[in-house]
Amino acid sequence: MSSGKNCNKKGMALRQSRERSIASTLKILLAAVIILVQVALIVVLAVYPRRYAVIVCSALWVVGFAGAVAIFCSRGGAHYKTTWIMLFLAFPIAGTILYALWGGAARRRKTYIARKVEDPESMRMRDELNADKLAKASPGWSRVMNSLKVCGFQVYRNTRIVYFNEGKALLEDILDRCRRAERFIFLEFYLFAEGKLGDRLTEILCEKANEGVEVKIVFDSYGSLTRLGGETVVRLREAGAEVFEFGPVHKFVSKLRLSCRDHRRIACIDDYAFTGGTDVADECANITTRFGYRKDSGIRLEGEGSWAFTKSFLETMSILGGLARHEMDYYHPHGDIRTEGWCQPYTDALHDGRDDQAENTFLQLITNAKRFLYITTPHFVPDESIVRALCIAGDGGVDIRLMLPGMPDSNFSDQVAESYFGELIQHGVKVYRYTPGFLNQKCVMVDREIATVGSVNIDYRSFELDRECGAVVYGCPMIEELLEDMDDLVEKSHQVTLDEWSERKLSRKVIEPLLRLLAIWL
Repeated sequence: MSSGKNCNKKGMALRQSRERSIASTLKILLAAVIILVQVALIVVLAVYPRRYAVIVCSALWVVGFAGAVAIFCSRGGAHYKTTWIMLFLAFPIAGTILYALWGGAARRRKTYIARKVEDPESMRMRDELNADKLAKASPGWSRVMNSLKVCGFQVYRNTRIVYFNEGKALLEDILDRCRRAERFIFLEFYLFAEGKLGDRLTEILCEKANEGVEVKIVFDSYGSLTRLGGETVVRLREAGAEVFEFGPVHKFVSKLRLSCRDHRRIACIDDYAFTGGTDVADECANITTRFGYRKDSGIRLEGEGSWAFTKSFLETMSILGGLARHEMDYYHPHGDIRTEGWCQPYTDALHDGRDDQAENTFLQLITNAKRFLYITTPHFVPDESIVRALCIAGDGGVDIRLMLPGMPDSNFSDQVAESYFGELIQHGVKVYRYTPGFLNQKCVMVDREIATVGSVNIDYRSFELDRECGAVVYGCPMIEELLEDMDDLVEKSHQVTLDEWSERKLSRKVIEPLLRLLAIWL
C-alpha cells in the first residue's frame, strides 16, 4: 500500500513538471502564432489597393510607437523594457495582445491591499536605536540597511539565528516546533505537497488545531497544483485550521498568464520564524529524488526578529480575508535573548507600492562587496543591471563565486543562464555547477560580514512579479556557518571554464539569444 502511494506521489511530481514545461512551451507557441497572424495580415494588405494598405500600416505604426513609448516610461528593468519595445515596434497588434496577457496590464490586473500591522512606539524607537548602533559598528553596510528601512523594514537585535545547510534539517525542525507550539502556527509556502513529509505535518497541524492552537496555512495555487488534494485541505479545516489558497489557477489556461504568485517560504511558530528556499515536499528532504540530490537551506530566527515574519504573515492574511484571533501583543515574541549582530527581514511584492526591493538589495550587496561574494541560486535569469554589477565587481578584484544547479529543473531558464557565462567568466566571475544534482539554495554572502537568505531567485519572476521574502543578517555567527557550507558547495561543484563554455553545442549557441530575449516570459 505504501509503495503504491509513493508511486502516486512520484507520478504527481512528474505530472507537475510536465505541466510546467507544457505551459512554458504554450506561452512561446502562443506568441509565435499571434506574430504569424500579424505577418499574414501584412501579406494580405500587400495585395490590396495601395491607399488602404498605407492607412492600415500607418495606424499599426501609431499603435506600436504609442505602446513603445508607454513601456519606456513605465516601471521595469532594461531587459524587460527592451523586449516589449522591440515587439511593439515590429508587431504592434501582437505586442498589444501579448502585453495585455503577460505584460504591465497583467501585472496590474490583480491588486492586493494588505491591512498594515502597526508597531507600537516602543518598537519603533528600538528600531532607530538598533539602526544607529549598526551604522556605527558596520558603516560600510549602512546603505543596505537604510535602503530597507526606507521601505519600512526594521532592524532587530537580540535574535538568535540558526543556519540549516539541508532542507531536511530545516523541515524536521519546523515539524518539531509545530509539535511543541502553544499559541500559533502560521505557514506560508509556495509548494505544500502531500507525501511522507506533508502527511506528517498535516497530522501535527490537525492535532494542534484540535488543542486550540491558532493554525493558519497559505499555499500558492500554482506551486501546489496537482500536489495538494482537496481531501487534505478539508481535513485541516475540519480540525479547526484556516487554509488559504493564493491566486487560484485552472490548469494550462491560467498558466498562460504571468500573474503574481506567492513564492514566499515562511513558518512562524510562537517565538520562532523560519525562511529559506525549502518547500513542504518530499523532494525537498530528499525522501524522493528529482534532478539528483537536492540541496536546500534556510534559517531559524528566535527572538525579536521573528516578529517581522509574523507581522508579514498577518498582513498576508488580511489580503486573503483572514483575521487574527487576538490582539497584536499576543503574537509578539515573549522570550528575552541577547546575541551578537543584527537582522533585517524583508518581503517583496509588486503590489505593495515599493520598488523591486529584492533586486535592489542584491544590487547593494554586489556593489558593496570588497573581498569576496558568494551567490547560490537555482535560476539565473538576470537583468542587465545585475550582470553589469557582477562584471564591475569582478574587474575590481572581488572573488565572485556563482553557484548553480548541475541538474536544472528548467531547461529553458538554464539555457538563458548559460548564455551569460562567457561574459561573466571573462570579467573574473567563477561559475560553478553543483555536480550532485539540483541546487535550490538562495543565498548571498559578502566579505564574511553580511548575508541574505530567503526565497528570492535571481530571475525576472522573483524581481518583478512574485511575492518573495528574505532576511539580511549583519555580523551574526551564522554567517561563518553559511561560509563553510558555500565552501563545501564549491568542493562538490564543477567550475565552468571559458573554453568549455565556448565548445557547447551549436544548437544551444543558436537558441540562447532567442531564449534570452524571451526570458521575461519563461
